[in-house]
Amino acid sequence: MKPFAHAHATHPDAHMALALAAAQIEAQRQTSGLQPTLGWLYFCDGFAPQAEALLAELRQRWPGVAWVGAAGPGICASGVEYFDEPALALMLAELPADQFRVFSGTRPLAGWPAELLQVHADPATIDLQELIAELAAQTDSSYAFGGLALGRYGGVQLADGVWRGGLSGVAFGSGLRVLSRVSQGCQPLGVERRISACDGNLLLELDGLPALDCLLQDLALPVLSQPGELREALPRFRKTLAGISPVGKTQKSAGRGYGAEVLVRHLVGIDPGRRGVAIGDQLQVGQRLSFCERNPEAARRDLLRICTELRAEGEEQPPADGGPAIAGALYISCAGRGGPHFGAPSAEAQWVQHGLGDVPLVGFFAGGEIAHANLYGYTGVLTVFMRS
Repeated sequence: MKPFAHAHATHPDAHMALALAAAQIEAQRQTSGLQPTLGWLYFCDGFAPQAEALLAELRQRWPGVAWVGAAGPGICASGVEYFDEPALALMLAELPADQFRVFSGTRPLAGWPAELLQVHADPATIDLQELIAELAAQTDSSYAFGGLALGRYGGVQLADGVWRGGLSGVAFGSGLRVLSRVSQGCQPLGVERRISACDGNLLLELDGLPALDCLLQDLALPVLSQPGELREALPRFRKTLAGISPVGKTQKSAGRGYGAEVLVRHLVGIDPGRRGVAIGDQLQVGQRLSFCERNPEAARRDLLRICTELRAEGEEQPPADGGPAIAGALYISCAGRGGPHFGAPSAEAQWVQHGLGDVPLVGFFAGGEIAHANLYGYTGVLTVFMRS
């Protein structure tokens, strides 16, 4: 597998931005001889109305290439991020035609032998988690990764066409070596507890204790009962999240943060009468839960951890030509992360570049991330294509 070609550009005119990026791609192709078969295009939401025209131009520039991608409030490439700017990033790969298949609502996988798949989806899709799990179940690894397209113009996706609503993406065959990791961005505030009573999404008891009292304890707040007292605590509640593990699994620590089995969800309300806490997901007795908060240092540590793991795994089986182990990479992060969360513009992309190396990489900032066939929040999902 040849190294991928990638480029990024910003310009008020979408077609000028694409022309600038295309010039970078062609310069790389002259050196590598890359004959692309699959391409990714990610673009900031402001370019969404031009999605059809951009796809038509991509097909004209590179005939025969299949295209996938999505729009978001921000995009990223190797070491750089663009938020709320007229920008795009694209990457082209030369993959065997029998090792990938683009899918959408009008072109299902239909029994194609997939090892794993990348999914872009509209966050407004009904039963989205169930649909993602059903798609992942069609693969040999039961693994799906990706993110939710997000923007003022709806969840715009590319999959050999422009789509709004539903799911689309690309499946990969077993002949490719594709590795993926999820990096958490939150840190527990207190101990992990077992859900002992719940009603739908209302958390009632943890280890037999009132859920609201456990939350107040973890926030180091006194036991509040009067409406006025609870209103004063609302700013703290809004910054607090819940990390939930499946029934029968204990939360695994990655440093002092979470492992990949933990799904982070918002607190969406409280019920003072029942001393309950409403969570942005359906709950089950037996799940493990800890209250948590976003933490830039924990996010940075975990991001470097997954980069190091992927880089080390690639170096265990170096390519025969002695070239770089990683052909290209995709990075999908939460729109609530990005450089500002890490303290400086483009900081998150630069940390990825620092940990993974200077490899071709594109991606976008999503309204939710997909990994292990689950929907995540405040995470980064890094996927690499290894050369052989």
